[in-house]
Amino acid sequence: MQENNNENVQDVELDMNHLMQVRREKLDKLRETGKNPFEVTKFVRTHTSKQIVDNYEELEQKDVTIAGRIMAKRIMGKASFCHIQDEDGRIQSYVSINELGEESYQDFKEYDIGDIIGITGFVFKTRTEEISIHAKKVELLTKSLKPLPEKFHGLKDTDLRYRQRYVDLIVNPEVKETFIKRTMIIKELRKILDEKGYLEVETPILNNLITGDAARPFETHHHTLDLDMYLRIAPELNLKRLIVGGFNKVYEICRNFRNEGMDIKHNPEFTNIELYSAYEDYNDMMDITEEIISKLAIKVTGSTKITYQGAEIDLTPPWNRITMIDAIKKETGVDFNTIKTDEEAQKIANEKHVELEDGKKTRGHIINEFFETFVEETLIQPTFIMDYPIEVSPLTKKKKDIPELTERFELFIGGREYANAYSELNDPIDQYERLKKQAEARANGDVEAGMMDEDFVNALEIGMPPTGGLGIGLDRLIMLLTDSPSIRDVLLFPTMKPLADH
Repeated sequence: MQENNNENVQDVELDMNHLMQVRREKLDKLRETGKNPFEVTKFVRTHTSKQIVDNYEELEQKDVTIAGRIMAKRIMGKASFCHIQDEDGRIQSYVSINELGEESYQDFKEYDIGDIIGITGFVFKTRTEEISIHAKKVELLTKSLKPLPEKFHGLKDTDLRYRQRYVDLIVNPEVKETFIKRTMIIKELRKILDEKGYLEVETPILNNLITGDAARPFETHHHTLDLDMYLRIAPELNLKRLIVGGFNKVYEICRNFRNEGMDIKHNPEFTNIELYSAYEDYNDMMDITEEIISKLAIKVTGSTKITYQGAEIDLTPPWNRITMIDAIKKETGVDFNTIKTDEEAQKIANEKHVELEDGKKTRGHIINEFFETFVEETLIQPTFIMDYPIEVSPLTKKKKDIPELTERFELFIGGREYANAYSELNDPIDQYERLKKQAEARANGDVEAGMMDEDFVNALEIGMPPTGGLGIGLDRLIMLLTDSPSIRDVLLFPTMKPLADH
């Protein structure tokens, strides 16, 4: 059986090599006759396929000029049909020897699927009522030297689709639509925040320190300065510096980089939005999160009621709000309000078979582990989980009445986290102590712990007003709003392991 499979692969490769050779021979012939398509530098179009279809009554019997890739072709003696695809869709063209002349028509017959052509002609409807272009002139603009795969779409070719996105976009129109929606989402997000008075800013990707979150960074080196540097894992501290400097509302749509595992929810580089607003707290951040996501859902899908991978999800505000401790109690019956010590927490963790990492056996870490183990995947409808333990929230303001907890929430939809927000810590003394603990953890081998950032502490000593901060994972949000199962489906060029050399 294995031998047959190998023979099939060899047959396909031989067939592909033959087809490529034929196309190169066609190109050589074109060059010999002075018709080299790669010498074309410009082609002026008057319309796209969609504009012609949408404005047929106005354009009927009028000349138009379009360009696109041949996706289908039917030769019938002295007349032929082809479908060409441009950025807006496909449209049919009728091509005849009577209109083009013998030489041009013979050239057209030699064109291949995948070739890019320009067509000038008048708009009409065929006997089957299909809006088409009656070609008066056809020009080859680019010769395709490799055939498009016939069966590019489908699970068998998922890896190839990600590696050759340019082919994926040509052959699978629904893929292109996903990325059009991605751009629509980001444009609408900017519009919402701009109208609320937020200022869009840019902060450095290259940093001297690892700050802003708990994550393993990518490391690099600046040769001129002879300085080790890190790609940012989050823009948080720089955005807070701007709040200190007097910008009351700022946001950044940014690329972040984390040297961590890859799965359907994680890519090493990803897009987040972080926003900060002076004189607000995490309750205000919940309100704006509801507003942003529900408005984006309406913009993209027309409704706040969506379906994600078969699950019905209602994004209509207001959303459920529950503390982490109450959510754990609701799901497991364990009430951490009555468990006060690390020892008691460790005992109940052992009873529930919750695994604990070294250095993370405090009550706060155990509360967080219980939530991730027993609760997270149950949160299908949008839910704000509030009041995280201080151990897992080093940049967050403590709750006044429960100092071991913080004014922090995360948003969960469909069992996944989509947003993270704080009432930001602005006490420089408290912040210094927390960063110091992070630095000590890093020195003791925790590769995800952050570093001491004394300049940020200095900024807080200058004075940062009470501030609410919010981060939303845009790739995951786009997955949700486009019903995409994997983060690779919403990244034009996801990170891929190189293919082994043959």
